[in-house]
Amino acid sequence: MPFLDHLEELRWRLVKSLGTILLGAAVTFYYIDPLIDFLIKPTQNLESPMDLQVLKVQGMFMIKWGIALIGGIVLTIPVLTYHIWKFIAPGLYMNERRYVAPLIIFTYLSFLIGLTFAYTVIIPFSLEFFTSVGMEGIQNNFSINYYFNFVTWLMIGSGLIFELPVLVFILSLFGLLTPEFMGHYRKHAIVIILVLSAFITPPDPVSLV
Repeated sequence: MPFLDHLEELRWRLVKSLGTILLGAAVTFYYIDPLIDFLIKPTQNLESPMDLQVLKVQGMFMIKWGIALIGGIVLTIPVLTYHIWKFIAPGLYMNERRYVAPLIIFTYLSFLIGLTFAYTVIIPFSLEFFTSVGMEGIQNNFSINYYFNFVTWLMIGSGLIFELPVLVFILSLFGLLTPEFMGHYRKHAIVIILVLSAFITPPDPVSLV
């Protein structure tokens, strides 16, 4: 396929992906109130209670659309992965293409498992820890914007971390990653993971761990 045809194909894949995300965001927005209640639920079972406050006039509006957009992306990951596959498929051999369908399914399931782990383990533990280090006479009143930013990045970071086995498999499939290579650069990988974790998760030691 000529280079310009590749660019045209890429453009249409991006347009279709964007349309899919917007459609997913619209579906998510339809259920936005139950979804927000679901995300706030971890704050209701803490030993040290905390209150969430809206500090801006347009605060809830921006929060609802932000969550809807992120939800649209999460909801449409299989479709987005399919568009990526259709774009790179012409450059793959037949024996490589047979891995695509299982990879799409496993990629999505891994991401969902990461989200579930963050919601059921990481977020409750983090909230319990941070609310427990308060002082007498000081109430735990937090901005709802900060809370959703905190929760969102923890869940996305956890989902991406659970994608590492998929990434390792793909790199191994193309011969870019070998057991010898991973053994030699294991220490470097640990440092890189710590640096990436500092950017992906909220910047505090507990969330980093």
